[in-house]
Amino acid sequence: MAEPKWKTGGPEIEAIVNGRHSDPFKVLGLHPHGKSWVARAFVPGADTVRVETLDGKDIGELTKCHPAGFFEGLVKAKIQQPIRLACTNQNASWRVSDTYSMGPVLGPQDDYFMAEGNHLRLYDKLGAHPLTMDGVEGVHFAVWAPNAERVSVVGDFNQWDGRRHVMRKRVGVGVWEIFVPEAGIGHIYKFEIIDRQGGLHLKSDPYGFAAELRPNTGSKVTRTDNFIWSDSDYLKARLVPDKRRLPMSIYEVHLGSWKKHDDGFLTYDELSEQLITYVKDLGFTHIELLPVSEHPYDPSWGYQPTGLFAPTSRFGDPAGFARFVDKAHAENIGIILDWVPAHFPTDRHGLAKFDGTSLYEHEDPRQGFHPDWNTAIYNFGRKEVQSFLLNNALFWLERYHLDGLRVDAVASMLYLDYSRKEGEWIPNQYGGRENLEAIAFLQRMNHETYGQHPGIVTIAEESTAFPGVSQPTSTGGLGFGFKWNMGFMHDTLQYFQREGVHRKHHHNDLTFGLLYAFTENFVLPLSHDEVVHGKGSLLAKMSGDDWQKFATLRAYFGFMWGYPGKKLLFMGQEMAPWTEWNHEKSLDWQLLQHAPHKGMQSVIRDLNVLYRNTPALFARDCESEGFEWLIGDDAENSVFAWARHAGDGRQPVAVVSNFTSVLRENYILPLPKSGIWREVFNSDAETYWGTGKGNSGKIEASSTPSHGKPASARITLPPLATVFFVAES
Repeated sequence: MAEPKWKTGGPEIEAIVNGRHSDPFKVLGLHPHGKSWVARAFVPGADTVRVETLDGKDIGELTKCHPAGFFEGLVKAKIQQPIRLACTNQNASWRVSDTYSMGPVLGPQDDYFMAEGNHLRLYDKLGAHPLTMDGVEGVHFAVWAPNAERVSVVGDFNQWDGRRHVMRKRVGVGVWEIFVPEAGIGHIYKFEIIDRQGGLHLKSDPYGFAAELRPNTGSKVTRTDNFIWSDSDYLKARLVPDKRRLPMSIYEVHLGSWKKHDDGFLTYDELSEQLITYVKDLGFTHIELLPVSEHPYDPSWGYQPTGLFAPTSRFGDPAGFARFVDKAHAENIGIILDWVPAHFPTDRHGLAKFDGTSLYEHEDPRQGFHPDWNTAIYNFGRKEVQSFLLNNALFWLERYHLDGLRVDAVASMLYLDYSRKEGEWIPNQYGGRENLEAIAFLQRMNHETYGQHPGIVTIAEESTAFPGVSQPTSTGGLGFGFKWNMGFMHDTLQYFQREGVHRKHHHNDLTFGLLYAFTENFVLPLSHDEVVHGKGSLLAKMSGDDWQKFATLRAYFGFMWGYPGKKLLFMGQEMAPWTEWNHEKSLDWQLLQHAPHKGMQSVIRDLNVLYRNTPALFARDCESEGFEWLIGDDAENSVFAWARHAGDGRQPVAVVSNFTSVLRENYILPLPKSGIWREVFNSDAETYWGTGKGNSGKIEASSTPSHGKPASARITLPPLATVFFVAES
């Protein structure tokens, strides 16, 4: 006797129960058959299955057609609708809403914008989203895996069984989706992917908003759109169009080692109290966080992220991170995130070979492998990859109200031959070395982030002379707000490591930077890169005996805070540690019990207060009119002097540095105007552990010209010191 036409064939049942069916939505769920309806379900462990409507009406019992748990049968349905399965076995009975009777969540408009690469809210669509569908609570999962043969979501809600929740493929865009009633907030999950060669891959969610604590690598269902913020006034106040004319003093932090408990890390909530209070006391305007995106390997400091949308679980949950940002804003402190779009690690659970193919990375290692970091390089020419990274940038700015992104390793993105020998790279279409696709991505990223979130800043870590990094995209620039001045960091540290008697032969180390100081909008960094890997601490780099080291570093900080450009200091250097940074332990807080180290901390605090309250020191940081050489040619005495101007007629500031250990009295200082100038900072003050030499709080400039300036004064210039004078009106 022939089987009824609604009966499923043996091969198709085998494909379902073996998890090899590429489109189980065609088989499972509720389907019309003429004027009747047939229901099919795969419920491992069930002996019987009855079908109910969502309001509890029994519409039929299914027949078990395969011992693994495949059921089917005609039911008394009248319309296409979600159904519930009432299941039993010898030990239990349970009910579950049927995934395969649910419709899709994504729609044609999503497909259209995803296909174009113009979907700017993909984080609302891909990933895991708790929602209610047809009155049923569950989680919608979606992932891009266009070359997969089959994709399932697996987790602790389905015993990690890849046969149970095989996803629906949206063929036009290569996105797979499914609504899972059994899933909810807190559940751990991954995507189980079978590639076209039959290989199986277990992957974390590229859009996962939370993750397990390493060494576990699962994604965690959560919400990031329901935090109640209290920073609306702060966000309104930051809508200043030209950040170049505002003070910006940045404290760069690695959250895992700023301070630790004996048994582990501080939480986001503990950091929100202790770190933010500390930064506020020191007068910094911003905290820049080394990457907090989820990463498996502590010694990478976050620079090898596998969960770009998830704040690391080392310090708590996403809500904890949101509270940290909210607290910072309550104290008028901005939060900048170190963001890593240049490369990604090849951990098996991550993006590499995501669907069995080089999906996010280039296939050719000459384009897709980074020799410096043994990582993969994003394929910036693929619109879906650009969308992934662009949406990640927008996500952090929107969901966590961040004030900016410092973009890591931009130079490695701009050049195809970066760290490569001849023959190890592929030229662009014009035969050049520029990565045109990465350049286009960076321009679009800056265009969209500034457009969607006015008031934020983007900062490039870019170490070459690539033109227009911080120029608008409308004029062909990359569109960053600021660029790290790596030349400043290199040249100044090189200078201060020299013995004082030799510095006169290297005077240009400190004057050269002013030749290009206004070609970009610069941030002056003394970053983590300079105090690791055997480079020693800033204090240890300074030449001379202990007193000279401390005096030189104090003078260096004064020089830097008086120099045009925004400021960045890596955590701990404000207390002048003798040893370089070690991410495995807390900063050397005990040093603050000793006067030289406490004095250095006071230098940073006082410089920040002076900087923030003195427009001449910041208002024209990026414009040549804000800087005027007073003395640039006194190599013999290793003295440098300049004036800073606010550009609006307010009082100028004179900055004078003496980088020898010789006390200079009656030193003639040219000045832009006569009258009284107050001494507002002296790095040689006794409170800082200096000698206390100075000018008794003020100097008087006569109308005697000097060095082409209309006025001059005779001053006392302390040894190894920087002194600031402000003109009285």
